[in-house]
Amino acid sequence: MSEFSKMFLYIPGVLIFLAGSGQVRRFLMLRRAEKKQEAFYGNVVQCNHVVKKDKKGRETYNYYNVVVEFTNGFGHKERQAVKSPSQYSAGQQLRILKEPGSSQYSLVPDENQQLFNPWELMIGGALCVLLAYYTNQQMEVPAMICLAAILLGAGIVLITNSLVMKKKNLQVIDSEIIEVYVRQISKATKIIRGDKYTYYPIVRYELEGKENIRRCNINSSGAKTFKVGDHMKLYYDPASKAVLENRPNMVTLVIGIALAVTGLLAGISVFSVLV
Repeated sequence: MSEFSKMFLYIPGVLIFLAGSGQVRRFLMLRRAEKKQEAFYGNVVQCNHVVKKDKKGRETYNYYNVVVEFTNGFGHKERQAVKSPSQYSAGQQLRILKEPGSSQYSLVPDENQQLFNPWELMIGGALCVLLAYYTNQQMEVPAMICLAAILLGAGIVLITNSLVMKKKNLQVIDSEIIEVYVRQISKATKIIRGDKYTYYPIVRYELEGKENIRRCNINSSGAKTFKVGDHMKLYYDPASKAVLENRPNMVTLVIGIALAVTGLLAGISVFSVLV
């Protein structure tokens, strides 16, 4: 194996670790804000999609202006408008955070919607780096231990998330695609052939007797993936009033079981070699 190939093995683990560490930093910031009474629960009052273009028709801004009402540390109701890449429904409960040393506020992402939390990503990334190291050093037993731990850990997390999500008794919402939003992400160059676009479905659905329109975060690079008139399933969590676009399903559970069993078998095989 060439030196370049050996270095390439480290890249996935490093990227996973950095993604997790960035989210952990956000988590620690939130905890500090809570101690200073600068993190609050609030409800979405209004959510508007803002798109701005330059004179040539190119997008310069694309975000959601989310107005959140919450009770501040002095017991008074307050409203703040926050820019967000995600859309939220009126009445949905969110956490709003005052940025350290600033008067600006930001929204705290819901970690329950992520398959892997930040700590799990960091541990998984570290194990992937160790796996690459032991593989490059041709240390088979430690490499197999790392691989078994990665597979078993990922499997357990997926199984747990599927079971937890099932207990939430999410309500299925039928939505209809009324429009497809097209966003150009790059133009043709000498290296890249053709313009590149991303397609987002805009859906209409009814919730608690009110009609809602939502531009989904789910997207595709294929122009024919979403068609006007097609139906999509959304999922409503009555406890948090959140509308989810996907959830861990039977496929996630099966994948989790498969990974856990494979990791367990790999661990047993390593143990048998050591004994």
